[in-house]
Amino acid sequence: MTDFPKKHPLLWAYLFAAYFSLSYHIPIYATGMSGFIGLRETILMSLIWLIPILLVPRYTRQLLAASGLILWPAAVISVFYFIIYGQEFSQSAIFIVFESNVAEGSEFVASYWQWWFIPVLILFTVVPIWIWRQTRPVVLGHRKRVAYATLFTLISFFPFISTALTEEDTTLNDAVHHQMKRMEPAAPWNLIVGYAKYQQQMASMTALLEKNRQVQPLKNLKAKVATLPDTVILVLGESTNRQRISLYGYHRPTTPHLDALQAKNELMVFTDVITPRPYTIEALQQILSFADSKNPDLFYTKPNLLNMMQQAGYEITWITNQQTQTRRNTMLTTFSQLADHQVYLNNNREQNANQYDEVVLPPFAEALESNAVKKLIIVHLLGTHRAYEHRFPETYNHFTDSSGVPEWVTPNLIEDYNNYDNAILYNDEVVSSLIKAIDSKHDNSLLVYFADHGEEVYDYPDNLFAGRSEAAPTSAMYTVPFVVWTSPKFREARDIDQWHSATDRPYSTAHFIHTFADMVGLNFAEMDDRESLISQNFQQLPRWIGDPLNAKSLQRYSDVIGTERSSTQTAERRVSKDIKKAL
Repeated sequence: MTDFPKKHPLLWAYLFAAYFSLSYHIPIYATGMSGFIGLRETILMSLIWLIPILLVPRYTRQLLAASGLILWPAAVISVFYFIIYGQEFSQSAIFIVFESNVAEGSEFVASYWQWWFIPVLILFTVVPIWIWRQTRPVVLGHRKRVAYATLFTLISFFPFISTALTEEDTTLNDAVHHQMKRMEPAAPWNLIVGYAKYQQQMASMTALLEKNRQVQPLKNLKAKVATLPDTVILVLGESTNRQRISLYGYHRPTTPHLDALQAKNELMVFTDVITPRPYTIEALQQILSFADSKNPDLFYTKPNLLNMMQQAGYEITWITNQQTQTRRNTMLTTFSQLADHQVYLNNNREQNANQYDEVVLPPFAEALESNAVKKLIIVHLLGTHRAYEHRFPETYNHFTDSSGVPEWVTPNLIEDYNNYDNAILYNDEVVSSLIKAIDSKHDNSLLVYFADHGEEVYDYPDNLFAGRSEAAPTSAMYTVPFVVWTSPKFREARDIDQWHSATDRPYSTAHFIHTFADMVGLNFAEMDDRESLISQNFQQLPRWIGDPLNAKSLQRYSDVIGTERSSTQTAERRVSKDIKKAL
C-alpha cells in the first residue's frame, strides 16, 4: 500500500478528495435510500479538487490539506444526518436548519446524541488524515498536467458549458442552475448550494406571500348550514390514475381497504373527475385557488383555499411528504407557509429515494389532537410518483409476475407496470389509515381525497409510455380518483343525499374550491354553485386541459380523449392515431 501513493499520486489525491462525499453517498446508495445519480455526481464533481494540484504540483499536500478543511465539516454533517435519519442531507434539511433557533438546535442535538458518535467521528477523521499523510506531489510533464487539468475542468463544469453553449433559449441563470444541481450532492457544495437555494426560495416565497397579503378577503363569507364540521381533512394524492384502481373497476385488487369501505357504504366515489393539468404545481395552482384554465391570474388576485378556511375560523395544519424546498415547488412551500402549522417530512434532494407515505400518520394523529375548535388538516402524499419502486415498502411488493398485465406490455416493462400497481396498493393503505384515524375521533368530520393528476404507465398498446406529457394527452394522465368520507355526526347534521346523486357527474378539479366550500358548508359572494360538484345548481362546464398561458394549447378534454366511462374498459382505452397526429 505504501508504494501505491508514490506510483499513482494523482489517483491517491483523488481518493482523498472523494472520500468526504463517498463516505455517505456509498451507504445511501447501498441501502437503496436513493438511486445512483447522487453517487455519480459525487464521483465526477470530486475531480474539481485535483485541478489546483495539477497546476501547482509542488504544493500538493498544502492544497489537499486546505481542501480537506473545507470538505470535512460538510461531510461530517452529511454522515451523521444519514446515521440519524437514513437520508441524504439535502438543501431541504438546510431550510429547516436556518428556520431553527439556537435553542431548538441544542434540543435537537441533545435528543439524538449517542455515546458512540464520538468514536465514529474520530474514525471518520483519522481516515482522511492517514490518506493525506501518504500523498506525494503529482510528478507529470507539463503537457500531461495541462491536459489532465483541462479534462477535469471540462468534466466538472460540463453542465454549465453544455447548457450555455448547446441548448437553445437558455439564459446564464439556467446554466448556473444546471451546474449547481449537478454539484449539489458532493461536499461542500451540498451546504453552499443548499444555502444559495434557501436564499432564492425565501426571496420567491416573500414575493408570493406579499401578493397574497394584498388580496382582499372573500365578501360576505358565512356558514350556510347550521353546523360546520369540526375537522376537515384534505388528502392530496400524487400521480394516481384511477383506471388502475380496483375501487373504479380495475381487475387487480389495488385498493382492498377502500373497496371494503365502499362495500359498507362509507365512501362516496366520484367516477368522472379529471385534473386540468398533468403536473403537480400547475394543477394545484388551479385546484387550490379560484384560478382555472381561462382565468389563471386569479391565483394571484383572489383568496385561495387556505385563505378561505382561515377566514372561516379554521386552524390549518399542512403535512407533506413531498419535497417542498426545491426550485419547482416554491408555490407549494408558499401555500404551506400560509397554514398555521407546517410539517415537512421529505428532505430528500431527488425523488428516486425511499420515503414512504406512512410518515404522515404520526403528525396527522397529533394534529387531530389539537384543541382548536375548527381545524383543517391538509395531507400531501408522495403517492405513486414516478420511480414507483421507491413508493412502497417490500411488504407491499404484491404484484410481481405477468398475471393481470396487459399482453402488450413487453417483458422488460412488466416490473415497472407492477411497481405502479404496488404503489397504488400501498397508497390505499395510507389513505385508509387516515380515514381510520379520523373515524376514531367520533366528531363531526369530513375527508376528501383525490390525486393532483394521473399517470400513464404502459396503459395503451399503440404507445408504450410511462409518465405524463401535456403535448400528447391521454386519459390516464388526467383521470383521478375523487373520494369523500363523512363521519356519522356529519351525516346526522347534513343532508348529503344530493352528494350521492352527483357521483357520476363529469367534473374538473380546476373548480374544486367551489366544491370544497359547498361540502364544508360555506357561502360567499364569489361562490359559483354551477362549479360545485355536489350542488343542485351544478352545470356541466367544458373541461379544459392545456396550458392557460398558451391559449392555443387549450382543448376540451372530451374533444381530445372522448367521453369517459367508469368501467374496466377505461383502462384499455387508447387515443386514436388520427388524434395523436393532430396533436
